[in-house]
Amino acid sequence: MISSSPDRNTFQMENYVKRQEEAGKLPSTEYLEMFKTWREQDEANIVDPEWQKDNMEYDLRSTQWIIDKVKNDEVYAQHLYASMCNNDFTKNDVWPILTEKKWSCSWRHAGGIIADMQEKGDYIDWYCSGIRDSKILDDDEFRALTKEQQESYIQGKKFVPESCVTDEIREDLLKLGWIVVDEEAEAY
Repeated sequence: MISSSPDRNTFQMENYVKRQEEAGKLPSTEYLEMFKTWREQDEANIVDPEWQKDNMEYDLRSTQWIIDKVKNDEVYAQHLYASMCNNDFTKNDVWPILTEKKWSCSWRHAGGIIADMQEKGDYIDWYCSGIRDSKILDDDEFRALTKEQQESYIQGKKFVPESCVTDEIREDLLKLGWIVVDEEAEAY
């Protein structure tokens, strides 16, 4: 079984439709079809043995223990997202290493993988999540926040910038059979 979000590839489409409605226009059928094609391509990929081979996305979306970690810990999910941004990975096996076969993805795609692993949301829920307001709140400012805002603030301070690979993520990817190619990747 491979995890998938029912909301994947909906953010851009829904906002496009909303903009068209606000402008008093009908959405372009061709443009809407493009989003359907993205979903169909994902559905075709997940059953294709060639797509599955040496594909970190497939391994992440089909391995229950790491899916459970992503579902149960927002900070862990963000760290996994951040690690996929601006980094190359290779299967920890002789032939992929010798042939320099690499896997990488865009920031948007990384966010989509996390949404799929959580089986909710879309890429936008994670996209640029490592870029946070660095302002430190004093005690009075913190207390003025709602409980939800306080929790979000605390959690946001635990997030890491895009391209950072935490020790926990590095270890879990190794358990999954993957290594970061660029050993210069910033570690946390």
